[in-house]
Amino acid sequence: MRIISGSLKGKTIEVPPSFSARPTTDYAKEALFNILDNEYEFADLKVLDLFGGTGSVSYEFVSRGVGHVWCVEMNPQYAAFIKTQAQRLGIRNLTVVRHNVFEFLPICHEKFDLVFADPPYALEGLELIPDKVLAQDILFPGAYFILEHGDEHSFTSHPAFKKEKRYGRVHFSFFEK
Repeated sequence: MRIISGSLKGKTIEVPPSFSARPTTDYAKEALFNILDNEYEFADLKVLDLFGGTGSVSYEFVSRGVGHVWCVEMNPQYAAFIKTQAQRLGIRNLTVVRHNVFEFLPICHEKFDLVFADPPYALEGLELIPDKVLAQDILFPGAYFILEHGDEHSFTSHPAFKKEKRYGRVHFSFFEK
């Protein structure tokens, strides 16, 4: 896994073979960040990365100059890995929160410029994630919630749905409260 752009461009992260997390592909990640680069000034953004997995998306946000990233990951081994890699890369503006996403959302008191979620595609209840995120008062007005998902789900009829971008089997659905 590699960081595509920014101050950490080209840095690699060796994910242990025992990890079952599916990092966002470089192709899809690059496309997503090209979209975001056209819509956001990354400097000083507050970003929430739900279902952090290997930390791939969090590292990319940090590399591109966001103010701070909060990365929520329930698995203790994965959360420790994200912290270790952040230290190795000299990242200081990444906070790893080891918590269940669905229990974290109601107790979160921060507001974010951008919320990204990359749950396991087979997660039971994945279709409820947009409602659970948008029901919380964690997004600044006009901020996006972006959900990565597979072909099995479509959110085009959701009232907060704005657009969907597809890169192979990877879909990014954008929502705005």
